[in-house]
Amino acid sequence: MRSRLSLTALALVAGLSLSPAASLAQTSEDSQASKVLASGGAGFNVAAVQSLINRGDAAVAAGNLAEARKDYDNARAAAKQLLAFYRDLSGAFRGLDARIPREMDAKGRAALGLLAEANLRLAALFRRQNQPEVAVPVLVEVVRLMTPSQAQGQKAYQSLVELGFVETPFAAAKTAPGS
Repeated sequence: MRSRLSLTALALVAGLSLSPAASLAQTSEDSQASKVLASGGAGFNVAAVQSLINRGDAAVAAGNLAEARKDYDNARAAAKQLLAFYRDLSGAFRGLDARIPREMDAKGRAALGLLAEANLRLAALFRRQNQPEVAVPVLVEVVRLMTPSQAQGQKAYQSLVELGFVETPFAAAKTAPGS
């Protein structure tokens, strides 16, 4: 009995002593290579969404509106997926480890901002193509997501006024009353 206990303890100590050595042997380069989704414009992250928006902007500048629409649509879809995943992860860890929900909430806000930017670009593209009726739902989504108190929401609402979809202009308070 005593020898079995000693052998178990020895195996446990040997296993624990080898574990850190194995993890230390992994270089930071290996660690970065395994984080494929965190890479700049090719991963599944906010940088990749921004890259799609930038590609769409370049396509618009080159006059290739069909390619721009595809890039903006892909940016919108990726941003919506990221936003949902970040919210799910934030909720799953709420109350367990405050660091993870904070990180996911910050990433979610970044994804939300990029979703609004992609929507604004897509609405501008529809307006350029004389399709204002297609731009309206996209602009309304921006107002809903960002609220009229934020710059992107104000810009979307102003576009709705310019299109004639709404008539009442929104005068955002630049300064507090009595200032």
